[in-house]
Amino acid sequence: MATQDVLAAEARTEPLAEGMVPYVHWSAIIIGALAAAALASVMHSFAAAIGLAVSSTAPTWRDASLALVALSGLYLVLTALISYGVGGYVAGRLRGRFSGGTADEIEFRDGIHGAAAWALATLLTALIVFGGTQALTRLAAPSSGAAGPSTSVAGENVIAYDLDRLFRGARTDANMEYTRAEAARILLTASSRRGTPPEDRAELVRLVTARTGLAQPEAERRVDDVTARARENIARARKSAVILAFSAGAAALIGLVAAWFAAIEGGKHRDGTPPSLVWGRRWP
Repeated sequence: MATQDVLAAEARTEPLAEGMVPYVHWSAIIIGALAAAALASVMHSFAAAIGLAVSSTAPTWRDASLALVALSGLYLVLTALISYGVGGYVAGRLRGRFSGGTADEIEFRDGIHGAAAWALATLLTALIVFGGTQALTRLAAPSSGAAGPSTSVAGENVIAYDLDRLFRGARTDANMEYTRAEAARILLTASSRRGTPPEDRAELVRLVTARTGLAQPEAERRVDDVTARARENIARARKSAVILAFSAGAAALIGLVAAWFAAIEGGKHRDGTPPSLVWGRRWP
């Protein structure tokens, strides 16, 4: 009985012929992708906990410095490097061994498995981040009463605090939903090259006067102050979005490279060949 067990163990460790091993091992790819997505989710949660999230629905995020936004982008790159590296290594290490192929062919197959794990992990991470963002958005800015989601304005969260300042002291019997939506659409034009047109500024002054009961000069001062603040907040949000997009793209490309070479290293460890990394030679 013991002899049969030894023979079975030796058979499992022997490399299989090329025709006996499928080119793509989906089980290794899926496990590697799950490992990468899980690690990325943990690191993103840690970043949100310590304030390194690249974007936020909180009004105080507008006051964050661009240095913090850049640091958050660098953290994205670091997260991709670590998580995709782990996922690629797992995919390469779990892929089945086979004989009859050249060293370049074996490395290419391992790299392809790392790239496939990277692609699947990217989709999983995007779904997780999207779901979390939607949940946080609903918590940060819930829709009110009969207005429903149809009256929400794209980008209003960026200037929501400015809208509060604009209509501060409004009469309680006034229906503010459409008024806020109209004012938001006008304020969003403040960041354009031509700025807010005079007729739109006059409409804002009229709305503020009608809704708050302020005198004309005071309403004009409030409109000018809120318009300037809205322009600054929109510009900051745009800069943050640019850094976010650039960091996400760079992190994805770096993650692809990390997954590819990590899968090759995992394949070398699987086959018992010497690793190609410097620290692998130094620390066998």
